[in-house]
Amino acid sequence: MPINSHIEHPNRSDRVTMLGLDFGSTTSSAMMATAGVEHSCTTGRMGFGVPRVEYRSKPVFTPFNDNKIDLARLDGHIDRWIAESGIRCDTIFSGGVIITGLAAKRTNAAALARLIGERIGEAVVATADDPRLESWLAFMGSCSILSRFHAETPFINIDIGGGTTNPAFGKNGSVLSTGCHFIGARHFQFEPGTYRLVGMSPYGRALLKDLGIEKSPGKELSSREIDAILDFYIDALEAISSGNTDFFSSPITNRYQQVPFAFESTEATPVLVFSGGVGELIYLENQGKELPGTTHYGDLGIDLAKRIVQSPLLAANISDLVPDNQGRATVYGLTLHSTEISGSTIFLSTSDILPRRDLPVVARLSIDADAMQVHHALSLVETTSNGACIQVVSGKNNVSSPVADMGIPICESLRSVKSFGLHLKDACTQVNPKQPVVVLVPHNYGLVLGNYASNWRQEPFNLIVIDEIPDRNAHFVNIGRLHNNIVPVSFYGVC
Repeated sequence: MPINSHIEHPNRSDRVTMLGLDFGSTTSSAMMATAGVEHSCTTGRMGFGVPRVEYRSKPVFTPFNDNKIDLARLDGHIDRWIAESGIRCDTIFSGGVIITGLAAKRTNAAALARLIGERIGEAVVATADDPRLESWLAFMGSCSILSRFHAETPFINIDIGGGTTNPAFGKNGSVLSTGCHFIGARHFQFEPGTYRLVGMSPYGRALLKDLGIEKSPGKELSSREIDAILDFYIDALEAISSGNTDFFSSPITNRYQQVPFAFESTEATPVLVFSGGVGELIYLENQGKELPGTTHYGDLGIDLAKRIVQSPLLAANISDLVPDNQGRATVYGLTLHSTEISGSTIFLSTSDILPRRDLPVVARLSIDADAMQVHHALSLVETTSNGACIQVVSGKNNVSSPVADMGIPICESLRSVKSFGLHLKDACTQVNPKQPVVVLVPHNYGLVLGNYASNWRQEPFNLIVIDEIPDRNAHFVNIGRLHNNIVPVSFYGVC
């Protein structure tokens, strides 16, 4: 007998608060939004309703002091953002803090992530140098709506900031592959209005050496030297957008690749859209808007945007489809797309077991996994200090073609769920894990699975089963507090 994924849920008129903070190579910003939590009649899942953005900060230059992020000045910005938004940290349901690009390379970036996470609250995921997550968030914040509207068309979102370019390939609103490259506007910093160097990143110094340019801070780059830098960036961006991974295979070019970007070829040519600070300048330039003068922002952002508009390959679609949010795509994606909502049939062995933070995903198992596979996953949980997560994906018994009333797919068979639950019970008995075991499942059988695994709460295991969580290939999860019988689940360390 199949377990039907459609059950009646009470109406939920309450709204929850979501927060995003983005600290990048060039600028930092904040966003706060609210949304209702509701049961979708089309997908059968719990989720956010139409979000309402309540507050967007003005971007500020990310403050640095020597080789570190200036924590005191950033603390002042955070105080102001919280005051302007009127948010109370204890009311935040979900959100995230991400430190990206060159800011993520500073020696105190991880400490900043921890401090902000502790200050804002346990509901917020704080992470530094998570390039695949940044690419995923930028796609979701920039072109997920466009991608769903043009469901049969593949999209590549290229997010260009001060320190990195983060491409993501997706279709019908789903990201299928991501990458990251050290190509950005702020590897060379200038006295505004001139090309007189005042600073360079390690990647900027390496590029000058690779190009045979002998210039140091205090010296002015010639127009020929600026063109050589931009030529390299354009060649690299054209290689990224066309899937030419060979470009980064040489020892010289490979140093500018943090995460390789490859995507499956399709019959349709992917549509290119841009986001990030440079992305916003690209669309302004293409629309004939007047941009600020030479190195107005103290970097090559304006020059790079103009050169991209001149590239037939890169500019192929910029007049046809304009994505949302552009320069704020990452913080928008972080605020509204970094968290999934559980169903309301979750299993908690004790009422005070949540929240749980920084749980590694130690295994991804099919619902049809055998006893040995489940036992191996439990042995990995036992090696952790704070508990761990097992992510369950649909197995061979998943029925995708028949549908129940309301168009909701029928999910796993009761036999598969019972078998997995009994394997989990036996493995817990043998391993006797001291730390909580978290199981994420894709459909609404969390309570059923938890009851089988705990022998209807007769076993002493610390067990959490969260249902209706879509498959997200990630290394870590955070699970927030119970809110009207649902919980937020946030992923980071995207694979």
